[in-house]
Amino acid sequence: MVTVMLVDDQELIRTGLRVILDAHPSIDVAAEAGEGITALSLLQGGQIDVVLLDLNMPGIDGVETTKRIRAQHGAAPRILILTTFDQDENVLAALRAGANGFLSKGASPAELTDGILRVADGQNALSATAIGALVGHLSEPGASEADPDKEALFAQLTPRELEVVHLVVEGLDNTEIGKRIFISPFTVKTHVNRAMMKVTARDRAHLVSLAVQAGIRP
Repeated sequence: MVTVMLVDDQELIRTGLRVILDAHPSIDVAAEAGEGITALSLLQGGQIDVVLLDLNMPGIDGVETTKRIRAQHGAAPRILILTTFDQDENVLAALRAGANGFLSKGASPAELTDGILRVADGQNALSATAIGALVGHLSEPGASEADPDKEALFAQLTPRELEVVHLVVEGLDNTEIGKRIFISPFTVKTHVNRAMMKVTARDRAHLVSLAVQAGIRP
């Protein structure tokens, strides 16, 4: 059972999320909070696997909440950001602070539950829309030149690993990448894991961020 904390300042949104998640047999909504300070306090009292966190909240926002969760609890719990992609300016800041994935507030119930389960399992929850938003923010004027330090990191990759990273940045999942380059999803996962290790990416979301900063584009 995956335990989830809902963190959003709008009670109506939390109620809707709870209805969706409570209907899933593998997910338990164990706590909810209307702002970051309350969320941090509740995390002290029990085991939470995934924090489903809004970016825009009163008091401390989602970015600062993410930073404090990581400072106080390390790599766990996993943090899944709820965002509107086209409006939130703090998506990259949350990623750098330690967020593990992003879901649109317009995600379907299936996308929401699948994203939570994937993140809880140590995988990514980055849709093509999410990756597009990340690439768009990282490619804005003034941030389009490749970072030489990041380029050096990716220079360590084998040609196959680099090919797989390009496809990850396109927003493809392991199955789609495997079909594109005629290898198994398991082999794709191996290449992704090796690439993450070599460039010191903590997860797939961080890998995309580093890749785009290195000048890798879809």
